[in-house]
Amino acid sequence: MCKRKITKASVLLTVMSLLIALTGCSNTGKEGGNLAVEPTLEDEVLETEYDFTVDYEGIARFDNDMAKAEVHDPSIVKDGDTYYLFGSHLSSATSKDLTNWKMLSGGYTDKNPVFGDLKNMKSGEFDFTGYSLSTIPTEDKTVHVWAPDVIYNRKMGKYCMYGCTSSTFNASTIYMAVADTIEGPYSYVSTLLYSGETADNIELTNILDFTDKETAVSTYTSNAGFAYNYKKFPNCIDPTVFYDEDERLWMVYGSWSGGIFLIELDEESGMPIHADSDDKNTDIYYGKRLLGGGHHSIEGPYILYDKESGYYYLYVSYGELTREGGYQIRVFRSETVDGDYVDMNGAYPDAKTAHEYFGLKLSGNYFLPSLNVGYKATGHNSAFIDEDGRRYIAYHTRFDKASEKHTPKVKQYLLNKEGWPCMLPYVTSKEVVSDTGYDKDDIVGRYFFINQGTGIDNKVAAPSILYLLSDGSVKGEEASGTWSCEEGKYYMTLSFDEKEYSGVFCQMQDEAGISVMTFSAVGHNESVWGVKY
Repeated sequence: MCKRKITKASVLLTVMSLLIALTGCSNTGKEGGNLAVEPTLEDEVLETEYDFTVDYEGIARFDNDMAKAEVHDPSIVKDGDTYYLFGSHLSSATSKDLTNWKMLSGGYTDKNPVFGDLKNMKSGEFDFTGYSLSTIPTEDKTVHVWAPDVIYNRKMGKYCMYGCTSSTFNASTIYMAVADTIEGPYSYVSTLLYSGETADNIELTNILDFTDKETAVSTYTSNAGFAYNYKKFPNCIDPTVFYDEDERLWMVYGSWSGGIFLIELDEESGMPIHADSDDKNTDIYYGKRLLGGGHHSIEGPYILYDKESGYYYLYVSYGELTREGGYQIRVFRSETVDGDYVDMNGAYPDAKTAHEYFGLKLSGNYFLPSLNVGYKATGHNSAFIDEDGRRYIAYHTRFDKASEKHTPKVKQYLLNKEGWPCMLPYVTSKEVVSDTGYDKDDIVGRYFFINQGTGIDNKVAAPSILYLLSDGSVKGEEASGTWSCEEGKYYMTLSFDEKEYSGVFCQMQDEAGISVMTFSAVGHNESVWGVKY
């Protein structure tokens, strides 16, 4: 707890405190909504002792059931009043509240009700990759079906599932399957894109429908045609499909290898519209490269258009997907669907540069009060905007324990004043942010504070203590700064440790169900969170 020594205020301090209060946050509890907060005894404090001890005593812990639902690489979609997650290994789950998930399907068995004939491995989706009997067999002799995405195609009148089969780090395919209902069963239609081709097997792909064999081999392979040129061209996995502002249909995809690619789809068939010719950034077969290349870690792309901000947001994951791999969520944005997608510095990674400092890092490894275990490898997210305008990110997380157990999580995010996503610290309980701001007395106080940084490693961001004081100053154990909030709004700014962050305040529940004031702010491609008890 914060320990304060209260002394009689001088006239000067009282006047200064009053002036600060009059320019502070709004009081939304009175009629009219924008009245200044009255000065309190705390404004008259002359000398203060601060407690920077990180102590969780008295804070309830959330009993996290790591095995309750397991949907890896979750893609979220809403149908009616039900939310659906579709993920790797033929898994899916449903929820009514975005918090409690019930498994709908999982595993490569005949009892899987959602994925239809995909589990039978006889329809053609495994001819090239993804199975031990494929042209390019899986090395572990098991089945690999990863990261499906489901969208309702308006012209087809069908639910279309775009998924991928994979055998090696670059030999993969993207397929399409359709169903009459969102819960399936889905039936395989066609394979859209192939990667990992060589001179020996390229005739088994559909690449030769768009170019001759000699050109294809010289373009897409290296070492005299015996290896796929993976550092330049994509690994065909992790597809997601979306409508743009003009109702055109697109697919973004890719993992490591040549980076993230974008290709338009024909809405009537659901199939790719291939370019007429190559240019600097667009390949006639694979489409346009948006980010990455050179086999740097980048995968799980997801593009969401936000009408309110006018931006397309491209979410990706960096790092390796294991518990110790530094897996994390990054975001870029663009005013047009095909880019350029840039970060907070107006930059993006390419094949020649280290990517650690590119992209706003929204979430990585972290621990917060009310959690009973550290969350690690938070990544491969999807995102959506609900009918009520609230924005959500769905992703999977692993834990700071000796296993690779994982579970899906959904958090609400808010846009800061500059239109950048600020992910709230705790999983959503469908909290409603106050669009008229918060009382100053509810904001001022002692916060558990973490900085997600920009690293790609296994370190867990753990809390330190930070004070937001009534005079607009910030006090940390080793640094100080200032904070402010916009009158009548939930927007806030934080200047701390010689860096500035722009974000939001939000009253919400922690994961044990306790109401807490929080802030989430971004700057320098970093995300910082604060939680007040």
